[in-house]
Amino acid sequence: MKIGNIDLGEMPLFLAPMENVTDPSFRRVCKPFGVDMMYSEFVSSEGLIRDAAKSKRKLFFEEEERPMGIQIYGHLVDSLVEAALISEAAGPDLIDINFGCPVKKIAGRGAGAGLLRDLPKMLEITAAVAKAVKLPVTVKTRLGWDYDDMPIVELAERLQDVGAAAITIHGRTRNQLYTGQADWTLIGETKNNPRLKIPVIGNGDITSAEIALQKRNQYGVDGLMIGRGAIGNPWLFREIKHLFATGQTLPPPNMQERVELCRKHIQSSIQWKGEKVAGREMRKHYTLYFKGYPHFKSYRMRLVTVETFDEIEQIFTEMLANFE
Repeated sequence: MKIGNIDLGEMPLFLAPMENVTDPSFRRVCKPFGVDMMYSEFVSSEGLIRDAAKSKRKLFFEEEERPMGIQIYGHLVDSLVEAALISEAAGPDLIDINFGCPVKKIAGRGAGAGLLRDLPKMLEITAAVAKAVKLPVTVKTRLGWDYDDMPIVELAERLQDVGAAAITIHGRTRNQLYTGQADWTLIGETKNNPRLKIPVIGNGDITSAEIALQKRNQYGVDGLMIGRGAIGNPWLFREIKHLFATGQTLPPPNMQERVELCRKHIQSSIQWKGEKVAGREMRKHYTLYFKGYPHFKSYRMRLVTVETFDEIEQIFTEMLANFE
């Protein structure tokens, strides 16, 4: 599979851009397990053109993360063009436009999935950004606004025609938010449209290697994007690659592996954000890193209240002593 001149190999795996998740520390722990393409957290076009520190900071990535995409969002054509040029100057491998974020504060003001209610503007934005930058421009979107309005098969073709180099489709409508099950039927129909020549990347509810294999085989997509399924489970990429290559399922990581990777994640986050902020933001990851372990609840209650890495390390030491 190729996006522009970027050769990602056969059936590449993508780490989805996720706000407050896919920062450099999380990307750093995921990459070694087989991620073929990663993205920044989504970046506000208005924030970039106003030189907002939080938005500019999201453009940072390290060379070993390549190939790397920067994802931008907004609702104004000129702002998105300017933001794309600023992002391009940061040196990524591609620019991705977010047409899929369903949260009210984004979609409600006509950005993200809100543009599914204004397809001419979505196409105008895509055409303008693709014309303005030299990098490949890709888009990420959903099936449609709601069950009565799911234009994705035709929309993908139109996005291709105005310059999109690839499309990622999340198998939900905007109104579903993240509830219910992702419906891959229209993702498959989009891929099988004979007029569509650009790669189609499927996204939604990939939480195991077995599900990834089923989606690949049933819908024929060019690549798979994994979002929430990777939180607390970066090993998922390795498990998928192994199943694809051998037909065999890897055993899940043991407690030692879980603690070591969670520790690495925390240490990296502290380097990036400082001990206080990192400790607070890591709280959402603990339950998922140690999902399924009996009696973890008492340790989690302590992990989400401690303030320092030394305290976290002490809890990890107790966990290793009691779970092995």
